[in-house]
Amino acid sequence: MPSLRRRGRRTGGVTAAAAAAEAELEELAGAASAAAATEEEAALPAPAAAPDPAAAAFFDVDGTLMRGASIFYFARGLSARGYFSTRDVLSFISKQARFRLSGKEAGPAELAEMREAALAFVAGRDVATIVALGEEIWVETMAEKVYAATARRAQEHLAAGQRVWLVTATPVELARVIGRELGLTGALGTVAEVTDGTYTGRLVGVPLHGPAKAEAVRALAAAEGLDLARCAAYSDSANDIPMLSAVGHPCPDPDLKAHAREQGWEVLDLRTGRRAVKIAIPAAAGTGALAGAAIAGVVLRRRHHDRSRLRAALDALTAVLPSPARS
Repeated sequence: MPSLRRRGRRTGGVTAAAAAAEAELEELAGAASAAAATEEEAALPAPAAAPDPAAAAFFDVDGTLMRGASIFYFARGLSARGYFSTRDVLSFISKQARFRLSGKEAGPAELAEMREAALAFVAGRDVATIVALGEEIWVETMAEKVYAATARRAQEHLAAGQRVWLVTATPVELARVIGRELGLTGALGTVAEVTDGTYTGRLVGVPLHGPAKAEAVRALAAAEGLDLARCAAYSDSANDIPMLSAVGHPCPDPDLKAHAREQGWEVLDLRTGRRAVKIAIPAAAGTGALAGAAIAGVVLRRRHHDRSRLRAALDALTAVLPSPARS
């Protein structure tokens, strides 16, 4: 891996050496996520429909498959069980919110901060316990957030004999729970290093975000014999443009209509009912960022640590975080 201390040409404020190092980590993250997904699929029963092994569909999770951010629902569930203090969770939220609401790709410093925040959730934890908690939290909170039309679309791909994977920056163990509960083939997610059934506190590569998602899709296609020209991808996030561009049938949400128009992509809105849910949320991303920051700031300033206030803050942040740059 190139040294981050080497001087090099700068692109957008980041040295060429640093950009190359980050690209290597994204490739590593994609390969690790694809390997995990392939291993998971091997344990599944054969599909009932006549298989179409060369075609598949890839779905983003937050804002595409479900309303809100899956990692925040998970964090809220863990906090309710006493795994983290209110301060821990709000610290995580503030770090993630700055990144998700920026509308631009993060540099090495921001990515390092994002990695540190993500690892705080799993370091030293038992994998089996985290998976079991993910299953509980899915039933309690997440299942009702799924967009029915998006879930139906995924089932249509399965009915056609095609495999369907989720692709998300959420930890792969939680992503697998969501995919399994929806009857999908599997999930590509962020892979954390595990030793003797316990998280070490280190990631394999970087969070599965932005270009890393595209790397994971390409690695999985190579491992599974997929023809990406025959594959579809669904997302509402500008950060997922690399993933959408990697397949022959990109299906962007109306949130990406400007880019879709430039590329000649068909826009598809599967999030039935989302406008009613978000009617009070300003359309401008900057306004959403200010609203989220204000909510978190009030809670932090008052230093209330009771769970009811944390739940209210998380609910409000979940409502504004889906646009424009979700996992």
